[in-house]
Amino acid sequence: MAQAELAAVALRELGHAVALVPLSTQGDRDRRLTFAEIGGRGIFASEIEEALRDGRVDVAVHSAKDLTGEDGDGLALGACLKRADPRDAWVGPARSWAEVPEGARVATSSLRRSSQIARLRPDLRIEPVRGNIDTRLRKRTERGLDAVILAACGLDRLDLGHEIGFRIEPCEMPPESGQGIVVLQVRAGEEQLVAGADHADSALALHAERTVTRALAGGCTVPVAAHAVRLGDDLWRLIAYADRDGLISLEQADGPDPIALAGEVLGAIR
Repeated sequence: MAQAELAAVALRELGHAVALVPLSTQGDRDRRLTFAEIGGRGIFASEIEEALRDGRVDVAVHSAKDLTGEDGDGLALGACLKRADPRDAWVGPARSWAEVPEGARVATSSLRRSSQIARLRPDLRIEPVRGNIDTRLRKRTERGLDAVILAACGLDRLDLGHEIGFRIEPCEMPPESGQGIVVLQVRAGEEQLVAGADHADSALALHAERTVTRALAGGCTVPVAAHAVRLGDDLWRLIAYADRDGLISLEQADGPDPIALAGEVLGAIR
């Protein structure tokens, strides 16, 4: 709903009258199984996409990282809002990796985060956790966990940034493709409805990131990640991560074209 409100503000600025239509998805309803067990990417999107197809809504609002790498049948990504903080956050008392005690218990249900944490700190004990942000924060206390890993942007949007011990830099833990980007999805041919809300750099970054994760079969069932960021007028950086049966690849490339960088890092990983 916080993301939907951001979208509503952007659409009202374009002159549209907006009414929010809350919808429940499979990922919302099933808080027992891990994302991989439920079925990977799309578990937070399929019901919303169906409502868009059948005309119950005119614009679907998604976190970009919840979408598959391909546009749904008859649908198109019409706009990307300006990216929020894409980093993962360590939600616990430690203020840096150096302050994280040996053997600490940290919760996440993301295979990507689990793989990256195990690479950075193999001494840590990783435990599964599901639920919305409030639920995960509560479970951290109830289960006596040292931390839970969450997307910083989600905490920021709910004014919970004070819960963050430290934000994890992309060079250490590249975030999920599209993390921090809210996308507005429309029916194919109706892109102009939302095009004025598009943030060009965020859209370009998402395109580059999805190029990488799509090629590596990324999603909730495969630990891969990609992060693109503009460093200057003519300079981008793209970082990619892949864990294929324990074989870790972490590649980085800099250059003027993030789409070309996607091909460069994929070549290095393969």
